[in-house]
Order: sequence, then structure tokens, then C-alpha cells
Amino acid sequence: MAGRVIFHIDMNSFYASVEQSHDPSLKGKAIAIAGNPKERRGIIVTCSYEARAHGIYTTMQVHEAKRKYPELILLPPNFERYRAASKAMFEILRSYTDLVEPVSIDEGYVDVTELAKERHALSIAEEIQQRMKSELDLPCSIGIAPNKFLAKTASDMKKPMGITVLRKRDIQEKLWPLEVIEMHGIGESTAAKLKRLSIETIGDLATANTGLIKEKMGKNGLRLQNRANGIDDRIVDPESIYDTKSVGTSTTLPVDETDEEQLKVIFRQLSAKVANRLEAKELAGPTVSIQTRSSEWQNHTRSITLKNTVWKSDDIFRHAWQLFTKNWNGEPLRLVGVTVSNVKDKGDMTEQLSIFNFQEHAKEEPILDLMSKLESKFGKNVLVRGAKYKKTSYDSKTSFSKDFLDDHDHNRK
Repeated sequence: MAGRVIFHIDMNSFYASVEQSHDPSLKGKAIAIAGNPKERRGIIVTCSYEARAHGIYTTMQVHEAKRKYPELILLPPNFERYRAASKAMFEILRSYTDLVEPVSIDEGYVDVTELAKERHALSIAEEIQQRMKSELDLPCSIGIAPNKFLAKTASDMKKPMGITVLRKRDIQEKLWPLEVIEMHGIGESTAAKLKRLSIETIGDLATANTGLIKEKMGKNGLRLQNRANGIDDRIVDPESIYDTKSVGTSTTLPVDETDEEQLKVIFRQLSAKVANRLEAKELAGPTVSIQTRSSEWQNHTRSITLKNTVWKSDDIFRHAWQLFTKNWNGEPLRLVGVTVSNVKDKGDMTEQLSIFNFQEHAKEEPILDLMSKLESKFGKNVLVRGAKYKKTSYDSKTSFSKDFLDDHDHNRK
């Protein structure tokens, strides 16, 4: 794995930059992409750097942003426009190498190891950045490093339009003095756990007792400690974006809800939506989770891992509702969500019989019996299972990118 040269390309304020490119009169102005400001769910999705200079930030509520800077220009999301820009961005990257791994609609990794044998990596990065600006009128930052973690870290160091090289020998000086919350992959919850272990900086994590980290934090703790030491052996995998690990949805409620029957209706609707997305992707999973957020902004997550996989609406709802009624204390809720995780392709799974699915298998028994008789008479290969037809449905897409995966799928063909 030694000697790799990995880029992390991060488009700067992507949605806002696309809007400014589409309408040049918006350049140099404080603009923000936001949800419906008339609803409680109205939050800032992203904003221009001019808006950030006035204290506006992603996830800020729209009414708060307008109070902070009344001249802020609010625009609704235009996903088709962002999708087209994303496709063009990745086409530029793939003109250099096939080893491009999209991470989201506006960022990805590129392995330029072979190309860097002929050209200096910094020269390649400068050319990519200039092409993004001249051909697409979009700014980006690029991190250059020997692995994905350091490349991602480097791209965050200088925005907008930055190019940063981060080598392993640099981490003690540049990374170790930072607080652990600044490290990619560590959120507030993990940072709090580390603080209880007297680990407050990235350097503290890098040099902590490995046995203690494993005991208190498990495998994830060891992985984070490796990252803190600049160790990351993950390859740039163009296929990884298709490896869905979970399918879920949530909704912000129009009022703080305490009515159990109304919440039951909402959970049923969310379960149906998750089931539709699972069906569209031909996926199933054994873990059902619920998320709640109280009127006081306290977040809670509960989950159960089953012996069988689930993908049907009624099954998802039954387990989600049991989790909810078991753990809800009656507090007013402003958000609820349902997720099925550890998902895999249904065709790759062996399902155990249970009281809830044995009837479905019983219906198939006459067909299986006929297949057995035909195979015994004409041979094992007389019948083959038909190829799966995966539906094209917006239910199979993530909310931020619509047809984003389809665009990459076409590039693979």
C-alpha cells in the first residue's frame, strides 16, 4: 500500500456555487439554499461563503438566518441542476483515471498513483481545480495524501479553492494538537466518550494505551486510533457507493406531538416509505431502528436486531412501534424516524422460517415440488432462476441526489 497518491475532491458550497454559476448576478452575494421557510423544517441546506461571513451556517433555521442577516437571499433546492453539475464534475475526474470513488453528490476520492509516476501530483491537482473552475464555473478544494483519511483531512484545511498536501510525517505537527472533535469520523458523542478517558486531542488518541481504547471503544476505537496515526489502508473503490448499509426516513412534525394514535399513524407511514425504498433496491435487513427528537431537542435512538430480515411495511412497522412504545415516556416529539440497517441484496440471503413468513413459503411449495420433478427427469440445469428486474424509482434514491446513483451506473456500463 506504500507510495499511493490519493486525492480527495471537495466541491466548495456546492449547491450555492451551482446557483451562482447558473445566475452570475448572485456571485459575491450572501445566498442560501433552504427548505420551505414557512415550515418548521425550514433549515439552511448550504450557503455561500459570503453568507458564512455573516454568521450563517448549514442546519441553521431559516428564520434565525434571516434575523441574523436580513439581506440573505434564499433559494429553493434544484436537484436536477445539482445532479447535472455533479455528473459533469465526475466526468472531469474520470478523464484522468477510472479509479474514482464518489462519496456523495459533491465529493469523491481519486487514486492517481499511476498518473503521478509521469506527472507531479501537485500539477495534476492544479489542473483539475482549474478545469472545474473554467469548464463548470465551480470552485473546489483538493487534499493530496498517501491515504483516504489524510486526503479527506487535507481537503478540509483550506477552503475555498485550496490545495493541501498532507504526508504522514506532517501529522504530529498539523493534526495532533487539534481537539478530537476536529478529526474526520468523530462526532460529539464519540468525542464525549474519549474525553471521559482523558483523551482531548488527536495526539492524545494517537498515543493512548491501545488496550484501554479497545476495552472502552471496541473496534471502532482502534480504527480511530489508527487514523490518528495516519494509518488507513482503504482502497479507492469505484463500486463502493452502491454498497447501501441502511435505508431509512424521518419527518419533522408540524407541531410538538404527544398523541399516541397520531404518532402510530406517522410510524406506519414512515415504515411504508422505508419498505418502498427497500423494495426498489431489492434489499432487506435484520436491524430496525427508530429515532426521536423531543421538543427540547433531545435525540434518542433505539434498535433491535432480529433473527430474520425484514423488508415489508407491516413487519417494519410492528418492530418500530414496539420499540417506540417500550421507550417513549410521553414527552412531546418534534421529529421521528424509522430505519432498517445491515441491509443486503435479498437474492443473497437465506431467510429463516418464522411465524410471520411461513405462509409465504408454503405458497411456493407446489412450485418447488414441480421444479424438483422436472429436474429429476431432465437434469439439474433444466431450470434457472430468472434475472432480477430492479425497479427504477425515486424511492430507491437518497433525498439529496435523486438520480445521482443512476448517473454513475450509466458510467459503469
